[in-house]
Amino acid sequence: MIRNKYFLLFFLIITVFIFNNCKKITQTQTSEIQPADTNNQSKIIFAVDIGNSSIPYIKIQTNNKILTSPKVLASFEIFQNKKSIFNSPIGIEYRGSTSFRLSDKKSFGIETLDSLGEETDKSIFGFPEESDWVLIGDVYNIQDKFLYDPTLISHHLAYQLARNIGDYASRTIMVELELNGEYQGIYMFGEKLKRNSNRINIKKLSSSATQSPAITGGYIFKIDKTSGDDVAPGMPFDYYLTNWQDDYAYNIKNSFRSRYSTNGQLTDRQLYLPKLDTETYFLYEYPKADDITLLQKTYLQNYIDSFENALIHDDFTKNTRTYTNFVDINSFIDYFIINELCRNIDAYRISTFLYKDYNAKINIGPVWDFNLGYYWGGRVPSTDWIINYNTYQPDDLWQVPFWWQRLLADPVFTAALKQRWAVLRSDILSNTKVINLVNNIADNLISNGAITRNFNKWNAFPIDYKTAISNLIQYFNNQFQFMDTKIKSL
Repeated sequence: MIRNKYFLLFFLIITVFIFNNCKKITQTQTSEIQPADTNNQSKIIFAVDIGNSSIPYIKIQTNNKILTSPKVLASFEIFQNKKSIFNSPIGIEYRGSTSFRLSDKKSFGIETLDSLGEETDKSIFGFPEESDWVLIGDVYNIQDKFLYDPTLISHHLAYQLARNIGDYASRTIMVELELNGEYQGIYMFGEKLKRNSNRINIKKLSSSATQSPAITGGYIFKIDKTSGDDVAPGMPFDYYLTNWQDDYAYNIKNSFRSRYSTNGQLTDRQLYLPKLDTETYFLYEYPKADDITLLQKTYLQNYIDSFENALIHDDFTKNTRTYTNFVDINSFIDYFIINELCRNIDAYRISTFLYKDYNAKINIGPVWDFNLGYYWGGRVPSTDWIINYNTYQPDDLWQVPFWWQRLLADPVFTAALKQRWAVLRSDILSNTKVINLVNNIADNLISNGAITRNFNKWNAFPIDYKTAISNLIQYFNNQFQFMDTKIKSL
């Protein structure tokens, strides 16, 4: 009898042990956000007193110095209301080129890993499962005392507006970040742009795709600066703080050049002309430059050629259009609306993504990078479109392609733009809805104390946050009035 009791007790212990360990493995490997053991919450120490804040608080701990590449191993845990809601090992690296050099508040790329250190897809904040994510900080320069975005919400707001009008843009959420025990302030956590059924939803392109229709897609490419860690890998860390020349390290491996200059003049495509500010370069994003085949490069280059030739030579006094055989003009209209509404100085000429799916036309987008937008962007007068950047900044190395001048000269395009604008203004992009969105985002940061904590950390020069938000609201009122008048007159 005693032996049977001990046997039963032993069996129960073993069962509980197996169950708990199976549960731990499941929680480690699952892609869903799982709460951690609440019994240990009292042991959690935060770098700052977050009070009763409900804003997600991320703690990252590394054992090695973070680099621009490769990623280093780190632990990653999210807390909300002081309770752990997600944790995972990650790889982390710095991201950005100009912003990386200028900002004391760095941005990061992260990759979720499994217990063996292998890349694995996980859902974070309920976003669709993936492994690649970004943590974007505002550009804050202590020495020269400037902050690109005093509202701290420029990216998050623009991406939300793009999603509101029905386009894909990176899903994002405002968070606070602690890195290696030091509070870093407010960040935007979001999806890295990449090929994925829940992100840029295009077909996977195999290297064996050599003929039509297989070779027709999918592709992701972009008009952008080159990246230092891509063109000069393995350099000492300090090199990437000053490697401005790597922003224009275009070559036949990583990019191709438009046959047309930025003012629409046909040129020889011999790589590369000495005057960068007359050129438009397209960087390979997917497949990567190391993976895309020569035949696929040729196909994509020829497709862009065909589009640009058609756009240049179509007679807009007639009803027939051929450039619309190559591009989805609705995507161009939405891209124009969001970037002009937010006055994104970097749009069209850098940070500009394009993609082409299997047997499909080119789409432009998703929108990306609003560091220099809204009322603090400058460079172009508030009485003109951002697409006319070249007129006001002729010495900038990166100029707006001729596409946009031609598109706005086409009555077919402008008629579609007017119609789309009227629909959006009647509801989704009404003054009331956009201003309510601004206030809701800002009020959440203010009421939870995140703004105070952020500017206690980043206090090299004074920032009046409520004034910054008021200025942003006034900006939208002015910009809506400008765009209503300007679009009506097209």
